[in-house]
Amino acid sequence: MLLAVLFANSEGNILVERFNGVPAEERLHWRSFLVKLGSENLKGIKNEELLVACHKSVYIVYTKLGDVSIYVVGKDEYDELSLSEAIFVITSALKDVCGKPPTERLFLDKYGKICLCLDEIVWTGLLENIDKDRIKRLVRLKPPTDF
Repeated sequence: MLLAVLFANSEGNILVERFNGVPAEERLHWRSFLVKLGSENLKGIKNEELLVACHKSVYIVYTKLGDVSIYVVGKDEYDELSLSEAIFVITSALKDVCGKPPTERLFLDKYGKICLCLDEIVWTGLLENIDKDRIKRLVRLKPPTDF
């Protein structure tokens, strides 16, 4: 199961989070743990360079894309290989939505579409869609003036 997908800015503030099967009382622990893990290890790495960690029998794959850090946490069948596939799909969708590696401002400007993409990629803890074109079709949004 994919336990969590988090996006954080360079200061460690959470921009988007999705938890699946994680009790509410444990979420604060995971947030602070992941942000601390990223602040220690993400400095100086290249965009989309994957880092792997293991904590409490779960796997964590994380990376940086522009000003945004991305964390994917999984257990059981979602080992580091599966999580790297998931994070690849998430980063490619993020680049498609933003058009380039995002700054925090660009990320927040595209927040709605990013959340839609994330919902199409990960649904109730399972990796649902990995096809880039299918995700684009599923999240097509039309501005209100086009009605």
